[in-house]
Amino acid sequence: MEKMTSDFNLKSFLKQNQKCIDDALEEFIPQPVGAFAQIHEAMRYSIFAGGKRLRPILCLASYHIFQSEQDDLSSILPAASALEMVHTYSLIHDDLPSMDNDDFRRGKPTNHKVYGEAVAVLAGDALLTLAFEVVSKTEKIGSETVNQVLQELALRSGTLGLIGGQILDLDAEGKTLSGDQLKAIHLHKTAALIQASIRMGAIVGGADEAPLKSLTLFGEKVGLAFQIVDDILDVESSTETLGKTAGKDVNQEKSTYPSVYGLAESKKMAEALKNEAIEEIDLFGEKGEPLKSLALYVIERKN
Repeated sequence: MEKMTSDFNLKSFLKQNQKCIDDALEEFIPQPVGAFAQIHEAMRYSIFAGGKRLRPILCLASYHIFQSEQDDLSSILPAASALEMVHTYSLIHDDLPSMDNDDFRRGKPTNHKVYGEAVAVLAGDALLTLAFEVVSKTEKIGSETVNQVLQELALRSGTLGLIGGQILDLDAEGKTLSGDQLKAIHLHKTAALIQASIRMGAIVGGADEAPLKSLTLFGEKVGLAFQIVDDILDVESSTETLGKTAGKDVNQEKSTYPSVYGLAESKKMAEALKNEAIEEIDLFGEKGEPLKSLALYVIERKN
């Protein structure tokens, strides 16, 4: 990973770290051979379907605020990889017919379209389980830090985080929501895992409570901005550009930021959240530049 400077190159940063994450995932996820070849193939199909690796990269960026060593990532790559496993499991399950019922993800047929619903459910389960196994075996950081990371991942991917948000989302189908209800869904369904990504990187890096608090607020604001932009793209973009079915929220009569606030106001909200997020990490100076650039990337992305 290159040195972080004021002329920080986000494109280079993303490319280098995507490769780091992909290489680590290649090591962590079993090869599709032997008696369990099918389930391992299904796991790898979705993991290597072309994700941006945003969450693990946020984890790495947060870690390097507190750790100046740029070359040895052995302490943080297990946590970063686990985040991608949890994220991918959530997408596999979210796409199932009993959930959002989507045929495409990242421009490819969804897992259940290729392997069937039963295998897709198990592939998601297996990725979630493997995530905790990988973190539990992390070397160099000590058992206390490993436990903190495991608790963080469990909390923000469980019923008080990602799963809780999904439950709220399912319950909201066909209903007209208030802005506060909509925010509650996405604080859990989307922002929680983004918060976990940033917090886990900081925890492994050795952050104290005060900077961790600022990073937690940064994660919340970036997570909400991410969801608002996602809702906007569902209206304004195409299936080909998104890599998943566009216009699906409207067709399913789901409450979204554009449906509740309108497109123009939703864009203003995303911009305001981006600015608020950046203010939270001004205290880190140059070392916070990657996180600032990633916040901009979240707002300006087209898919």
